[in-house]
Amino acid sequence: MKKEYEIINLHCGGCASKIQYELERLDELKEVNVDFYTKKLKFTLVKDIDENIILEKLNKVADKIEPGTYFKDNISNTKEENQGHKHKDSHEEGIFSKVNLIILTIGLTLFIVGLTLPKGLQKDIILIISYGLSGYDILFSAFKNIKRGKFLDENFLMSIATIGALGLGDFGEAAGVMIFYKLGEFFQDMAINNSKKSIEKLMSIKPDYANLKNKNGTVEVVNPSMIKTGDILLVKPGERVPLDGIIILGTTTLDKSALTGEAVPVIGEVGCEILSGSININGTIEFKATKNYSESTVNKIIEMVESAGSKKASAEKFITKFARYYTPLVVFLSIAIAIGVPILHDGNFKLWFSRALIFLVISCPCALVLSVPLTFFSSIGKGSKEGILIKGGNYLERLKNIDTVVFDKTGTLTKGSFKVTKIEVLKGTENELIEYAKAGEFYSNHPIGKAILKYGDVEVSEWDIQGHNEKAGYGVNTLYCGKEILVGSKKFLENNDIFVELEEDFGTVVYVALNSELIGKFTVEDEIKETSRKTIDELSAQGINVYMLTGDNEKTGKHIGHILGIDEDKICTNLLPEDKVTKLEEIKAKSQKGTIFVGDGINDAPVLAMADIGISMGMIGSDIAIESSDIVLMNDDPYKVIIALNLAKKNNQVVLENVGFALGVKIVVMILGILGVANLWLAIFADVGVSVLAVLNASKILTKKD
Repeated sequence: MKKEYEIINLHCGGCASKIQYELERLDELKEVNVDFYTKKLKFTLVKDIDENIILEKLNKVADKIEPGTYFKDNISNTKEENQGHKHKDSHEEGIFSKVNLIILTIGLTLFIVGLTLPKGLQKDIILIISYGLSGYDILFSAFKNIKRGKFLDENFLMSIATIGALGLGDFGEAAGVMIFYKLGEFFQDMAINNSKKSIEKLMSIKPDYANLKNKNGTVEVVNPSMIKTGDILLVKPGERVPLDGIIILGTTTLDKSALTGEAVPVIGEVGCEILSGSININGTIEFKATKNYSESTVNKIIEMVESAGSKKASAEKFITKFARYYTPLVVFLSIAIAIGVPILHDGNFKLWFSRALIFLVISCPCALVLSVPLTFFSSIGKGSKEGILIKGGNYLERLKNIDTVVFDKTGTLTKGSFKVTKIEVLKGTENELIEYAKAGEFYSNHPIGKAILKYGDVEVSEWDIQGHNEKAGYGVNTLYCGKEILVGSKKFLENNDIFVELEEDFGTVVYVALNSELIGKFTVEDEIKETSRKTIDELSAQGINVYMLTGDNEKTGKHIGHILGIDEDKICTNLLPEDKVTKLEEIKAKSQKGTIFVGDGINDAPVLAMADIGISMGMIGSDIAIESSDIVLMNDDPYKVIIALNLAKKNNQVVLENVGFALGVKIVVMILGILGVANLWLAIFADVGVSVLAVLNASKILTKKD
């Protein structure tokens, strides 16, 4: 059973990693994910155990690692309410209340005054008071943790380092280090909260209410989760569309930028599909809900982004594991320097004790534990702003090592808006051919089938259809007015023992057979998307191999492939669904790094799942294709593949920058500390200063304009 809890009073990224590590060791849980930024715990409960008992057990673990931290079971049951309280909770949980800031300000003022005074008892007393005011909460937390048997946390180590400085008579250094440590924590907290608010703003697409039009004509404001399929809803100018549906009254302009990243508004009129999360700009409209809230576009987007944190990249997993060993190692080195060096070298315990304190100050790996997950968190948020839903940091990380991109043609590189350009009657009349073709395609959701249904004025009654069986990627077998109708590809008819003469022409050819006899064919053509050529040109310029897979005949497939600039030997035609799987296996075998498959249809689901990274089209794509993919492009623009690849490279660059900078500075300060060049002031910069800079560097992904 999957569970999701809210985390209260969690302020330390390192503590979040430790809590996750301890929870992963519990036999009752698996797939544990502690998300420091969304403040959520997700896990699967593998044993039949009372929920209150497991919650109490989880709270004991959390409170032992960071006192005051606990879990609250109010997300899974009140998801709608939680969105509205998110800002309130994050504000109330802030480390620095107004009282704490006032006390810290007084401590800072006394510290400055103390520095101006001449040496003497008055100066020392003021500096000690400054130290106490600025660090009383850290000292108190350290004392509580010692009673719990917890020694290697940040509060304890900072307390030992500054008390050590007091013991050496360095009152100014002790007070200054504590004050600037607290200031660094404040700016770090502020930077993290700003990043969280930026991401929350990107995801503020959830509708708060829906205007339900009752049968008597009255309008009632209700929660979107109460709406049922078929209900009629009213949307006024400036309001957000609450659910997916079809417009039945009115014309307006819709802003879908929050969903697709596309800034240009689109016209919505009667018969047009409308997506939840869009903003109605200027006209009042009525629409019929086609999905309930749980299946709506906006809810799926929110769920995908929120669940992305549970699929961690290997870099995140490494940092979490590294952090568990880093602190004990540095503390051990500190003890070795304080005791071992003077015993083995010169006997000057006071000198080496003061140098060992530097190691204690920089023993916390917060810069790494905070910045690496935040980088992935920010990148996924940035992607959602661009209409690219990345389902996890692991998929974002894989994107940086790609040398092959395989596109499905229909609906991916082409618009999937087919139209019949030619009809050829082999037996009977044209109207009979159209009638039988429409009967065969009556239940089809495929763009080609829809094109045939729109062609001509002949109408077909659903009551006359006695049977229907569709084989995805091949065709349909229908029993209509007692007659057997086959509509589909050349291979489909030949598999049913109907001979079809090979006549290749531009476009997709759909054959129609009646009672095992070929009676005619339709030629259907598609339109290439505006950004398809640009996408392929840029991929090729980056040295990435581009393939196109299609079920079209060779003449049609190569014609479109040449227009798009794809090498002839990488245009694969006449492919059935199982052929695509085989072909992708061949392509993957040639790839040196990794392979992306980009598709949209039901018959693309197997290859989407098999590729190293599967990317699906979110608007035109089938539900099964979207579920099978790792990344979803919300506006079906193939150029978003380029944006996703660039985002992955930027994400990797920032991760390497932060890891290199944080470790580099800490190592340099350690060396300088041993040599006697660095002091506690520089050590504080190597700890909280580096953390702040790393967090700010990670946050720039959100604010940087492409």
